[in-house]
Amino acid sequence: MAVDEIQIQSRPGAGGCACGGHDDAAPVLDVRQIPHAIRHATVFGALTAIAPGFALDLVAPHNPVPLLAQIEERHPGAFSVSYLVEGPEDWTVRLTRQPV
Repeated sequence: MAVDEIQIQSRPGAGGCACGGHDDAAPVLDVRQIPHAIRHATVFGALTAIAPGFALDLVAPHNPVPLLAQIEERHPGAFSVSYLVEGPEDWTVRLTRQPV
């Protein structure tokens, strides 16, 4: 079968791989166990995988205001932010990549 004959079905949350093993929920990145020295870099890397219109839920041990400022600085207007859980021990923030 030629490459141009392969049909790939993608849907929200599927990541375009068409394996059928995904659901429509936003992926969750829990950074509480990631060493602080590499935490922000880990988030920046994960955000590169988020397609326009899709989201990533970030779980942090504190309000991630400094990280959100860095994301906005690196990618102005690219992500909308909504708080799903606001402390006091854990915070969950949904980062949605805006359509191009």
